[in-house]
Amino acid sequence: MPSNSSLFPDLETIRAIDDRLTARLSQKRAEASTRSASTDTPSQSWRRELASFSFDTAQDLEGLMDWTMLALDDGIVQMTHPGYLGLFNPAPTFPAECADRIASAYNPQICVWSHAPKAVEIEQHVIRSIALRVGMSEGATGHFTSGGAEANGTAVLCALTAKQPEYGEVGSSAFDGRPIIYASNESHLAWLKIAHAAGIGRSSVRLISTDGSGRMDVQALEREIRADVVAGNTPIMIAATAGTTNAGMVDPLNECAAIAERNNIWLHVDAAWGGALIACDQARTTLSGIEKADSVTIDAHKWFATTMGAGMFLTSRSKIPADVFRVTASYMPESEAENDFYLNSAQWSRRFLGLRLFLSLGAAGWDGYAQHVNHSRDLVSLITENLLAQGWSKANASDMAVACLVPPEGPDAVDAYVSRVQASGSYWVSKAIFEGRPVLRVCVTNGRTSASDAEGLIRLLANVST
Repeated sequence: MPSNSSLFPDLETIRAIDDRLTARLSQKRAEASTRSASTDTPSQSWRRELASFSFDTAQDLEGLMDWTMLALDDGIVQMTHPGYLGLFNPAPTFPAECADRIASAYNPQICVWSHAPKAVEIEQHVIRSIALRVGMSEGATGHFTSGGAEANGTAVLCALTAKQPEYGEVGSSAFDGRPIIYASNESHLAWLKIAHAAGIGRSSVRLISTDGSGRMDVQALEREIRADVVAGNTPIMIAATAGTTNAGMVDPLNECAAIAERNNIWLHVDAAWGGALIACDQARTTLSGIEKADSVTIDAHKWFATTMGAGMFLTSRSKIPADVFRVTASYMPESEAENDFYLNSAQWSRRFLGLRLFLSLGAAGWDGYAQHVNHSRDLVSLITENLLAQGWSKANASDMAVACLVPPEGPDAVDAYVSRVQASGSYWVSKAIFEGRPVLRVCVTNGRTSASDAEGLIRLLANVST
């Protein structure tokens, strides 16, 4: 009996549907600025429509795709809208979109070299290129991940294993005292979830106070390390941040590296957002010290603007991941750990994620990415300078296209401004808490956002009545 033609149609039918989908997606891109940047709450009638899909009877694929796109037109915050000035979610590069279509058509199993040797080596080449650009040694390695949380989780497992090789066999009981991770209280708090998953417990995470500017206080860090050593605990990792979520701040990387070296602690730098500054010959000095890290996280799906779900884990200690993720299975081919991602990463079956960045970097080059990054920085500077002239103040000092702004009326007015902006539908900004007080957070992530878009936000904010 032949396969179901709805799931595996003939090539002529595929071509017709594919062409129509391409045309519809092109239309959706053209309409992006006409939609509201904010999302609507699903109505009861829409929920009834959704519930009607019982899957008891087959339906037309093109109709289903149209229904889905119509839902996404107002059912998500529109990251592709030029007025989206929110979190670290970009409008994707077109090469990354093309990569997804290619990867979908070929559907390689990327975690096994023997199944997809050229795809694996494309990813390895991209990872090595990024690591060298970071300033890591020639032998640095790594892999693509589902995102920054997986990459950071990999770093914790590597730090635990490097400190005590028996951790992989017996868990946290391998340590004489509780293993401790140190991160800024402005860091991404996935560290708490990671510590839980790693079996060392959330209380093993020390959230270090900041210095008043959103950067980790290295004196407080040293005090915490000394106190833990006296208490019989085992410091295993300093997790410095290069581009905090709230404010785009960078912890003192050189100082953190020196402390890590003195105390024999793994240094990890979470540069999920800010790592894209490696594209810029001048601005990359903001990341000074990142090259000293044992491991680094960079998300391709943030400032590198690939499609979602493409983090990167990089490490200068290339043998450790193979110790962390070692496994033997009769149904898997025997090979070297550095070639098979299932032997040096958490995932066993994985999409060809690295193609997104390979095509984007190949199409734009480092100079093209520098233009993209500087475009974001320039627009945030334009917004900031104009609002400062209108009596606003800026709470952070970041080079990473993130501005934490306080209206003339003070922090208590932030909610009113954010609500007004989101209600307009023309823009989307967020509220954040920076150093204990509310701020209006602006971040440019969309390469299609223009100076006129930035000026429109300035005018809107000038006319908000609180």
